[in-house]
Amino acid sequence: MTAPLHGIKVVDLATLFAGPLAAAFLGDFGADVVKVEHPAKPDPSRGHGPAKDGVGLWWKVLGRNKRTVTLNLSHPEGADLLRRLLADADVLVENFRPGTLERWGLGPDELHAVNPRLVIARISGFGQIGPYAPRPGFGTLAEAMSGFAAATGEPDGPPTLPPFGLADSVTALAAAYAVMLALRGRDLTGRGQVVDLAIIEPIMAMLGPQITWYDQLGYVQPRLGNRSNNNAPRNTYRCADGRWVAVSTSAQSIAERVVRLVGRSDLVDEPWFATGSGRAAHADELDAAVGGWVAKRDRDEVVAAFEAAQAAVAPVYDVRDILADPQYAALGTVVTVPDEELGEVRMQNVPFRMSDSPGEIRHAGRRHGQDTDAVFGALGLTGDELAALRERGVI
Repeated sequence: MTAPLHGIKVVDLATLFAGPLAAAFLGDFGADVVKVEHPAKPDPSRGHGPAKDGVGLWWKVLGRNKRTVTLNLSHPEGADLLRRLLADADVLVENFRPGTLERWGLGPDELHAVNPRLVIARISGFGQIGPYAPRPGFGTLAEAMSGFAAATGEPDGPPTLPPFGLADSVTALAAAYAVMLALRGRDLTGRGQVVDLAIIEPIMAMLGPQITWYDQLGYVQPRLGNRSNNNAPRNTYRCADGRWVAVSTSAQSIAERVVRLVGRSDLVDEPWFATGSGRAAHADELDAAVGGWVAKRDRDEVVAAFEAAQAAVAPVYDVRDILADPQYAALGTVVTVPDEELGEVRMQNVPFRMSDSPGEIRHAGRRHGQDTDAVFGALGLTGDELAALRERGVI
């Protein structure tokens, strides 16, 4: 079976999270992804988080399905080698601070002179234009500036940041989507184009109608903890065994089933119960009813009762629960991947299924520069030339 991106060559110059993850998504569906790292300064994600026997585990996920080469782009010979590598490439993913590639003579104009069909995805904290463009930018700053942190956390607590790369991950999905659109555009025009992705923007697009609310009503989304200003009951509740469940009642029928289940069918007749906003205004009363009922029962009993009543509930999982859950097992959400250093490693699978051309994680992240000789040898460099470039710190 031919993967949908078979024959697409992607050169990944990015570091850390958003850009490399976008390239990984493309690699999952058959793109030939060549990961370029500095000879002396590998992608910092190799050193982020826990490691096993000195091998960074985050990199194993982020570097999946990629060949790895080393190249010093600030060296003129390194810049020339990149041009040669890109001459037949389809996509370049980069996240240098704006202006860096241009300083090296590797800006879009120069690269399109070499390969007019090249799609160039430029990912940065604040975009390629505007007063903040030169600033260093990370996902944490995007989570702060997008409105996400201001609306997250308890009402009397501080703005809250996620304990993982949320903005980077959302940007990676947006970048992979944008690249596919640019490739489709190339099918129509024959020309590649530049994709300008600011990390502050995709996460803002996920935050719903906050801007429209403010524009039309002057309404600013407050911090609500685990509640919602759109409906209630909607919260997390602690069970008798110390574990937690999450309840959502976005649909009116579900809200009615929940309060009947917990012995408060009288609430259905209250005038305010008929709308989500009305229920949200009475969240204290609804949380007391649901929370009090849940607190007397173990989590498995709560989940079973909600399922029997066809009310929406989910246990609050940590990674141990995920790995033991039959639904995730049925979906194939976690996959065991072969790896030369660790033998086998489990990680999240491709996040959706396609009936005719499914994605696949073929291998975990490879060693720093593992494919340098093979990739540049395919460009016509001899063993002696590669050795000389390595001696000069170019590769």
